[in-house]
Amino acid sequence: MIDHVQHLNGLPALTFPQFTHSVRLPAADAAAWRIELEDRDGDEASDVYWERFLTAMPAEDVRALIIGYPWYTEHGLGSMTEGITEASSRLVNLEALFLGDIVSEQSELSWMEQSDVAPVLDAYPRLRELAVRGSSGLAFPAVRHEALRTLRFECGGLPAEVVRGVLDSDLPALEHLELWLGDEYYGCDTTLADLAPLLDGTRFPALRHLGLQNSTFQDEIAAAVAQAPVVARLESLSLSLGTLGDAGAEALLNGQPLTHLRSLDLHHHFLSDAMMLRIWEALEPAGVRVDLSGREDDDEDEDDDGGRYVAAAE
Repeated sequence: MIDHVQHLNGLPALTFPQFTHSVRLPAADAAAWRIELEDRDGDEASDVYWERFLTAMPAEDVRALIIGYPWYTEHGLGSMTEGITEASSRLVNLEALFLGDIVSEQSELSWMEQSDVAPVLDAYPRLRELAVRGSSGLAFPAVRHEALRTLRFECGGLPAEVVRGVLDSDLPALEHLELWLGDEYYGCDTTLADLAPLLDGTRFPALRHLGLQNSTFQDEIAAAVAQAPVVARLESLSLSLGTLGDAGAEALLNGQPLTHLRSLDLHHHFLSDAMMLRIWEALEPAGVRVDLSGREDDDEDEDDDGGRYVAAAE
């Protein structure tokens, strides 16, 4: 269900060609450039390709970068994070970065190798958007960054240490936070207690979108969100991709009003027809765009969520 990134920072994604002779390239600031090799040719080929990009393009005009295959795979050629950090004196106007634009045909999500991505934020004080896919080896110690507006982690199992690092960070401009928590089998040890500083509204004063997604305890998250002070200042909320069932949806309906939201994303869920109708009738007349697509079947007994699964794990 994970697709290649099509847009970043409002720019269309274009793959930088492996061979640039006789190729007319768009302006450096006209695309989000995907750095991706067609196959795994080794470290030397990767270094040559990366340097070719930095020299073929006016690096100072590049606004958005998408790093894809084969970096971040289990076979990997080493982390690209260091190379991006070292290029900060050339990529002086970089505003958006996606680390790990890899789909299942190239590598399973759980096989992708990440690293400590905080140095990227230190190296790029003007960065407005950072997205990270994959969590093996991922680290995110607390940072301060004045410009970051969007932070997104797409994982099959997000470690609690990373969540704590994010919530301990000083990000005064952060408007959009998206955490795919995943399954404990693939590394998620995050609990509701770890999310408490976020839900109580004491973090990130500019936050307008919150995504707590792809979780095996989505009902419990929904129940906590239903009473969470942070919701009152949100414009959009996503509890999608996880194991949300009628119990979690009931908690949302019985909790604080959600009619101030512009959108509520619940896609990939395990709700009954009756509950879907209740949510629709409660929120759609108030102008809330509700996404209830992707209903999944629960094969287990009604009181047992053992048959439920997150959308992205392995």
